[in-house]
Amino acid sequence: MNRILIPFPELESMGLDLAARLQARFAPLGWRRFPDGESLVTLDPHLKGSDVVLLAGLRSPDTAALALRFAAETAREFGARSVGLVAPYLPYMRQDTRFHLGEAISAPLFARFLQQSVDWLVTVDPHLHRNPRLDGLFSIPTRHVAAAPAMAAWVQANVPNAILIGPDSESAQWVGDIAARAQVPYQVLTKIRESDRAVRVSLPDPIAARGRTPVVVDDIVSSGHTMIETLKHLAAFGMAPATCLVTHAVFSEDAYDRLLAAGAQRVVSTDTIPHPACNAIAMAPLLAVACESLLAEHTPAVPVP
Repeated sequence: MNRILIPFPELESMGLDLAARLQARFAPLGWRRFPDGESLVTLDPHLKGSDVVLLAGLRSPDTAALALRFAAETAREFGARSVGLVAPYLPYMRQDTRFHLGEAISAPLFARFLQQSVDWLVTVDPHLHRNPRLDGLFSIPTRHVAAAPAMAAWVQANVPNAILIGPDSESAQWVGDIAARAQVPYQVLTKIRESDRAVRVSLPDPIAARGRTPVVVDDIVSSGHTMIETLKHLAAFGMAPATCLVTHAVFSEDAYDRLLAAGAQRVVSTDTIPHPACNAIAMAPLLAVACESLLAEHTPAVPVP
């Protein structure tokens, strides 16, 4: 077994954990940015005959995706037997249809871009809608790792008497799964349109939520607007300060600080996107299981003498 784990710089901490679980040699990627914005990536050249696992942070995909492409192609040039990709956060999945005339449909385009250089893909809770499965976008083998088990375990260990809150109907699938695993109740906020300009938000059963500690759950938080509005509504219902529980902490600009200013008691996320203040749920154990299954598929059987 000759496995090599090559993490992008921002994911080196996760990479150390993942490499140990996969019994892989740890060989961090060198990535230099020139003043003109161009990238130079540097790999360990001793990759001949190895199964390479690239661990790429794609929080800023327009910058990182090209460096990822360079790294994958260079690994093959250096003789890698296979090249897999672990992208804990997979961007460009939300634009899966043409919402307005002339728009690019980014999800399948980005999928084709990635699979041109790698043999398989592992990711955590991609934001899928009209393409309900990754294999509807990718022709290479893929694994969708669910963060729900790890998030549920965190709720059980850290939030006594919790009730999970989904900010909108779209969040119901994640909230319901985590609540079932954590064995706690959940509710999803409902929006009632009273007129063209007036929308009222309500808890389906405020009495059942009374006295419990709210945990607002969402898969991706970018601007934080949805969670901030949810925090305001929960305060209006007289509920205790909420914990915000996030799978992918994209947090554009000052979103994290604005969540705290809006009344969040704390903000907790998985480590699919590095954020020193809120990463509390490690995904390497679950990612390792998915990687093992795909590495096994790409490891030639030893011939019987």
